[in-house]
Amino acid sequence: MSIYDSLNPEQREAVCHYEGPLLILAGAGSGKTRVLTHRVAWLIEEKGVNPWNIMAITFTNKAAGEMRDRIDRMLGGNGGGSVWVATFHSTCVRILRRYIDRLGYGTNFTIYDSDDQKSVVKEVCKRLNVDTKLYKERFFMSIISSAKDELIGPQEYALSAQSSHDPRTKTAALVYSEYQRQLHANNALDFDDLICKTVELFQSCPDVLDYYQERFRFIMVDEYQDTNTAQFKLVSTLASKYGNLCVVGDDDQSIYKFRGANIGNILNFEHFFPETKTIRLEQNYRSTQNILDAANEVICHNESRKPKRLWTANGEGNRVRFRQFQNSFEEAEYIAGLINGSVNRGVWKYGDCAILYRTNAQSRMFEEKFLLANIPYKIVGGINFYARKEIKDLLAYLKTVANGEDDLAVRRIINVPKRGIGATTLSRVQEYATAHETSFYNALRVAETIPGIGKGAMKLQGFVQLIQTLRSKQEFYSVRELLEDIIESTGYRIELQAEGTDEAKERLENIDELLNKAASYDESAEQPSLDGFLEEVALVADIDGLEEDPDHVLMMTLHSAKGLEFPVVFLVGMEDNMFPSYQSITSEDPSDLEEERRLCYVGITRAMRELYLTCARQRMVRGEIHYNRVSRFVQDIPPELLAQEEKRTPPKKNPDEKPEKLAHRNTAYQQAKEAFRTKAFAPQQFQVKKSDTLDYAAGDRVRHIKFGEGTVRTITEGGRDFEVTVEFDRVGVKKMFASFAKLIKIG
Repeated sequence: MSIYDSLNPEQREAVCHYEGPLLILAGAGSGKTRVLTHRVAWLIEEKGVNPWNIMAITFTNKAAGEMRDRIDRMLGGNGGGSVWVATFHSTCVRILRRYIDRLGYGTNFTIYDSDDQKSVVKEVCKRLNVDTKLYKERFFMSIISSAKDELIGPQEYALSAQSSHDPRTKTAALVYSEYQRQLHANNALDFDDLICKTVELFQSCPDVLDYYQERFRFIMVDEYQDTNTAQFKLVSTLASKYGNLCVVGDDDQSIYKFRGANIGNILNFEHFFPETKTIRLEQNYRSTQNILDAANEVICHNESRKPKRLWTANGEGNRVRFRQFQNSFEEAEYIAGLINGSVNRGVWKYGDCAILYRTNAQSRMFEEKFLLANIPYKIVGGINFYARKEIKDLLAYLKTVANGEDDLAVRRIINVPKRGIGATTLSRVQEYATAHETSFYNALRVAETIPGIGKGAMKLQGFVQLIQTLRSKQEFYSVRELLEDIIESTGYRIELQAEGTDEAKERLENIDELLNKAASYDESAEQPSLDGFLEEVALVADIDGLEEDPDHVLMMTLHSAKGLEFPVVFLVGMEDNMFPSYQSITSEDPSDLEEERRLCYVGITRAMRELYLTCARQRMVRGEIHYNRVSRFVQDIPPELLAQEEKRTPPKKNPDEKPEKLAHRNTAYQQAKEAFRTKAFAPQQFQVKKSDTLDYAAGDRVRHIKFGEGTVRTITEGGRDFEVTVEFDRVGVKKMFASFAKLIKIG
């Protein structure tokens, strides 16, 4: 039996295309990688093409490695290793190492990462007297990268800046020019230069271009919808001699505009290459038909796309579940309960489930609920909410206001944002504190008396004055108001806004979510206080040490989910202004909303068997309740495809009491909070209620949320609680109190 017999008719047609440009529109889950690898094998085995005349370009080293391995296996080691399978950047590095001296660089050039770039930009700004408090280094880095994506050099950018009325653009032009001059002087390239300089090499050295055109007579590009202008120019230039360019992609999954991806590359491919043969791969091997129909109905509302409609032989499957909740707390609580219930019944495993959201900040509520419900989880493409730098910074401010004895918190924020306090000054403060057996903060308060401090004392006094002012407000401020004051008085938000990058925008969203947490606490706590808030946060902040469990729920943004698949998908926060985002709804550019719709399409098509769409009537944004309607993307799905549960009636309540306050008063949360308070803050004043019975005994297999699975060795009755000794499979023997361990019997 031939390896090509397993291909469907459209796949076989794409594989057996020989010469001329080929556009393969590969819908989600349609087996595009299989087509690429089979086509390489077919060219070598059936058409006698030399392996070294074939180039396959991918976007990640992992994808390149997997493709290379599959080609080797298919060809049985017969020449597959000679096929050039690499990423855009690694391809360009190999070419430039050989010929970049033609452009006035040494072939031993250095490649600068983002930290190196930031250092150069910082030096350039200092040389040009650019105020880095007004214009952050990463702002210029973003501008320069975007220009290079479009093959716009310093001179061209400077010419366009002359007609701009924005002073930032004119400043950026000066920084860009000096930055590029400095890189050349250092014989260095940044990552964007790798592609730009290769294009420049081909344009200025026809003999070099001709060599590589002869070398790469057949070129294939994966994930073509994600290419930018520079990458398009690179491959189109290489393919211009023989025209054997095969690109594989899905315009409906073009979701990286913010990284420079140009959807026009795939939409206009037939215009650039008039001889193009276009093949659509519409048979999906991943999902059920109801899920695909929902995806088809959402994406068909986009105008800038090539028509295709996914179908499958996997059967109709269950309808898409849709549920609307009163608030985000109920949304997370419902999903946690549904997952735990389904796992306990043996219907799902934790590893079957994925929570997909629009922004990383949305993970916070699910992290808290999953921790309390003993659901193992992992965040993909990000870090746990309370471990994010901006969150740890702001919590350190709150800890310092509440307790100046916490040296770790004080030292973390003494230069956040930068106050120009040097390491020598801080060292002398620490020496004084140690010698006088006092806290670091108390030493700061008497900085003017510390020998050798000098002018540094004034800067330290400014910090102390800020903390003392915040302390004076603590008595009559809510936690949210205090946190908002810290954010504004330190300039933390302004500094991130000045940075102007996507990373800064995400950090601002995380700060807003911390404000939501503070406001929610103010509403729910019977006697809200700063100490109480920090205790409650500490209850869920100890997730940094969670060890990876092979069976865990995955949480990630929709952008991180591209290319993945899961048996059960929860697409959460499906409200207008959340998803699609407020910015895309109000944008004057219709392509922004179309990209959001493509992102929704990507999310839906990650689901294999079950898809849940959830939303909330009200959601907290920057500590204030906002009311949003159901996402227009949900409304795009016909009712017959949805299993829509009845809308929940809000519980009767005191009109002065908000739903968030009622929602937080659940038994599990209060019990966990009280247990933590007892363990971490006042063990000598509280007696843990002894368990009358445990649902496990010595010899039983149990699971711990942090340590994983293990076997109970002994159970000893202590003065306050049962002491359990467990031999865990991965971390060895641990002793713990039963009330805190929350062990779950598994066998």
